[in-house]
Amino acid sequence: MAYRDLRDYMSKLEKLGELARIKVPVDPNLEITEIADRVVKKGGPALLFEKVKGSPFPLVINLFGTPKRMKLALGEDDLEEIGREMVDIIEPELPTSLVDKLKALPKLKKMADFIPKRVKTGPCKEVILKGDEVNLLELPATKCWPLDGGPFITLPLVFTKDPETGTRNCGMYRMQVFDEKTTGMHWHVHKDGARHYLKAERRGELLEVAVALGCDPATIYAATAPLPPDIDEMLFAGFIRKAPVEMVKCETVDLEVPARAEFVLEGYVKPGERRTEGPFGDHTGYYSMPDLYPVFHVTCITRRKEPIYPSTIVGKPPMEDCYIGKATERIFLPLMKKQLPEIVDMNLPVEGVFHNLAIVSIDKQYPGHARKVINALWGMGQMMFTKMIIVVDSWVNVHDWSEVVWRMGNNVDPARDVIITQGPVDVLNHASPLPNFGGKMGIDATKKWKEEGFEREWPPDIEMSQKIKELVNRRWKEYGL
Repeated sequence: MAYRDLRDYMSKLEKLGELARIKVPVDPNLEITEIADRVVKKGGPALLFEKVKGSPFPLVINLFGTPKRMKLALGEDDLEEIGREMVDIIEPELPTSLVDKLKALPKLKKMADFIPKRVKTGPCKEVILKGDEVNLLELPATKCWPLDGGPFITLPLVFTKDPETGTRNCGMYRMQVFDEKTTGMHWHVHKDGARHYLKAERRGELLEVAVALGCDPATIYAATAPLPPDIDEMLFAGFIRKAPVEMVKCETVDLEVPARAEFVLEGYVKPGERRTEGPFGDHTGYYSMPDLYPVFHVTCITRRKEPIYPSTIVGKPPMEDCYIGKATERIFLPLMKKQLPEIVDMNLPVEGVFHNLAIVSIDKQYPGHARKVINALWGMGQMMFTKMIIVVDSWVNVHDWSEVVWRMGNNVDPARDVIITQGPVDVLNHASPLPNFGGKMGIDATKKWKEEGFEREWPPDIEMSQKIKELVNRRWKEYGL
């Protein structure tokens, strides 16, 4: 069953011993980060800080920080099953491209039960603050790392509409708190929120924005999912939770937000207005440097009477976002296989922070097949940001880094098997000479065929005979080992 809201999920975690309460006062300036960092790296529980210095509101963090909690959050032991269910819904009806299939999801009758549901009001309206009552400094926003430019809202669901089509988008973009009524809006150039803003800016218009803090876990996850443009994340959230997300109209902007959110921030960004945002200790493990970003002006805050503020931290992996990313890897693998059926498995190692390295195994069927897959992946949505792709044969375990490195060391001739090219890179990639554009490397670590110009005999793997393995299995106790 779907969790109704954040606190429903937290109740479940507490019953399972997956949530710990910290009852002593704790400082949101660096102290919470240090505590959470130690806990997440030990595979520890979600943390509810009941007394946050300088704020009347409790703070919860590390909601998704283990594989177990990620599965609990999405209500599925096998996360690939979510992707397989999407394929089952899409495949029989629309034999077109993957992107076209996903864009058609709202039109499919099978999705009707998951379409967001408009309601008149909800718990997020229990307290409504406008004008001089608006004070963002009451939020327990954390300053995570010593060189950060200030406190940041780190787990926001940011809602906008395309100024031309009216299509809704919900993304997760960090927000530096500047003062009582303004924050930064960290929209990367490749993101849908940035696209909406640039359209409004070209038209000389304000872009209305609403930010929901503290929703049910499937809805939070949906804001992070790499969906094609113009796909409603709230529909995707409804699909995951098998129940529609209840949405309520905002007070001061023409947007809808999840009715059971803990907080909602309403406001706008102006065309042409930028302010320096950052630095920020980011998920790459490095600081992202200061840059100019749009400014979010808050006109209204609505909230529950006793709200819980949700937070996360990012930094050197593994962090909580790594488990969210690994869930995305599993959920979207079945959809990727529909586009590239030769793919057997994929691993986006947490050390590669998801856009730096991908390891893919394939059922190799013809000469140059690995190169075809490498180039196809670079043309597939957010995989365009992947700096390095390693392709191995179907029998290689892509999740065993030791085996992958062994195959690379033995199977790769650098002059023949390495592709160097250029293309889009993630905004946070600090190694490229230019922002957003840089080099990429593909490595074909598959067994080479004669048809690929390999004239020598390819040696077989060392394997003990099955007969001897069975003999040793039978006699193992005799050896006294």
